[in-house]
Amino acid sequence: MRSRALGNTGIQIAPLVLGGNVFGWTVDEPHAFELLDRAAAAGLNTIDTADSYSSWVPGNVGGESETILGKWLKRSGRRDTTVVITKVGSAVGLYPKDLTAKHVLAAAEDSLRRLQTDHIDVYFSHWPDPSTRHDETLAAYQTLIKQGKVRTIGASNYSAQQMQDALATAAKNSLPRYQVVQPEYNLYSRVSFEGGLRDFCVREGLGVIPYFGLAAGFLTGKYRSKADFTKSPRGQMAEKYFDDRGVRILEALDSIAGVHGAQPAEVALAWLMHQPGVTAPIASATSREQLEILIRAATVALSNGDLQALSTASA
Repeated sequence: MRSRALGNTGIQIAPLVLGGNVFGWTVDEPHAFELLDRAAAAGLNTIDTADSYSSWVPGNVGGESETILGKWLKRSGRRDTTVVITKVGSAVGLYPKDLTAKHVLAAAEDSLRRLQTDHIDVYFSHWPDPSTRHDETLAAYQTLIKQGKVRTIGASNYSAQQMQDALATAAKNSLPRYQVVQPEYNLYSRVSFEGGLRDFCVREGLGVIPYFGLAAGFLTGKYRSKADFTKSPRGQMAEKYFDDRGVRILEALDSIAGVHGAQPAEVALAWLMHQPGVTAPIASATSREQLEILIRAATVALSNGDLQALSTASA
């Protein structure tokens, strides 16, 4: 599987990032190990998680995904060949939803312990924090980078203006700058990335790893009626996409998937991989069958006509 440069970080990643949000939620530890083993064998070398995954599950407190990933890294011996991405800034345990230096520094130690590693490859600010100055947050990241505990940093859910302000602050104060962006972006949700944010990322040479690459599973095509949304734990998240435009996108995916002998999910992810500025989309799998679809997505060769048809259907 051909790797891609993650912006200017010097890190090489596969064209698809495996999402760890399902670990400790719809995927238990033994099953997660099986999926991670198969993903690594196929060349998917990058895992995205967060300290808040999966705190929304009754009985969980957050950190479950990191804990499972950490156990797998230790058991498999694949830490040196795995790019580990995690995040800070959500409300987890005693931490409020913020990016204060105190929170960043303490949460990093917790994540390192759960991940059973001495460094995080890409450490993300999970959400913008308008109450904390960029220089405070970036100074905390600078400490972690100097200590060798973090290789590079990124920003998730930031607007073009927030990214511009953060990078200007970094330059003015000789602080590390965000090198990777994680926006919501897929065939249905295009507005938040296309335009100002994408232009900024391309201009600044930033890596881009969009989340919700399959729109919470909607773009897999498994939701075809209102009744279908009750069949999955993520169904309620996907139901918002079920409108005339959503149906039009599914029809285009079906058509192009048929031509390529592929699944709609493979085509949806391949479209993302072909978009300007995108390094690699994030997608998760809860079964071996789903994982094989993600792996094959990296090999789907869409024509310019295919890409245009999908872009037109989702406009």
